[in-house]
Amino acid sequence: YTHEPADTGTSREVLIDVARALTTVPEGFDLNRKIARKLPKVFETVEQGGDVDWATAELLAFGTLLTEGTPVRISGQDSIRGTFSQRHAAWFDTKTQEMYIPLQHLGPEQARFCAYNSMLSEAAVLGFDYGYSLVEPNMLVIWEAQFGDFANGAQVVIDQFITSALDKWQRGSGLVMLLPHGYEGQGPEHSSAYLERYLAACAENNIQVCNLTTPAQYFHALRRQIHNDIRRPLIVMSPKSLLRHKRAMSSIDELVEGHFHEIL
Repeated sequence: YTHEPADTGTSREVLIDVARALTTVPEGFDLNRKIARKLPKVFETVEQGGDVDWATAELLAFGTLLTEGTPVRISGQDSIRGTFSQRHAAWFDTKTQEMYIPLQHLGPEQARFCAYNSMLSEAAVLGFDYGYSLVEPNMLVIWEAQFGDFANGAQVVIDQFITSALDKWQRGSGLVMLLPHGYEGQGPEHSSAYLERYLAACAENNIQVCNLTTPAQYFHALRRQIHNDIRRPLIVMSPKSLLRHKRAMSSIDELVEGHFHEIL
């Protein structure tokens, strides 16, 4: 199945504006020092057209969609911080515990960004987010397993709705499922997202299954969910070690130009 790739690049100016919001700490806000230390380097990298890592590319994808008027929602068992402490979609004042969400401060015309740490019930939360994706087709709706294996607890939702609703009820969904995947020695139910299970469920262009290896691919895959002229669930074998791997980097030029590539 092939089609003309959606143009999912964006302007350098927009990326810089988003990066500025992502790295500006409000006056008087006592941010964790480890996070604060990284922020100037992140902005400098984007401003000067350097290479960004996975988490930065993800937040830039969210931010550019928000500035275009597309709301973004992400939920999962540790989605605000990121299971591997990589996302930091919200900051917490270390003295007052006040929460600040940088992606809600891009500008007065931006769309709404929502991030939630969900309860430990994969079937309930994935079912809710799947329904959300049907009701709000122009929103980027993301469900993230804490580890890819945890989707076991939501298998009935995957089988009965996500992979089959298009054929059964002609209902398209743009839901994104992030399934952290990779054998990093963390043991059973923390290592495999069962890629083979989703490949076996592919039929008649019902879902998209991606094993992504560069931040740019991830950036464009997220934006493609909105910019494409079709709506299909996207299952991403999210990386673990690649989140901070020195070779898993993409230049700002790769975000500004181009599109998602089905094969690298």
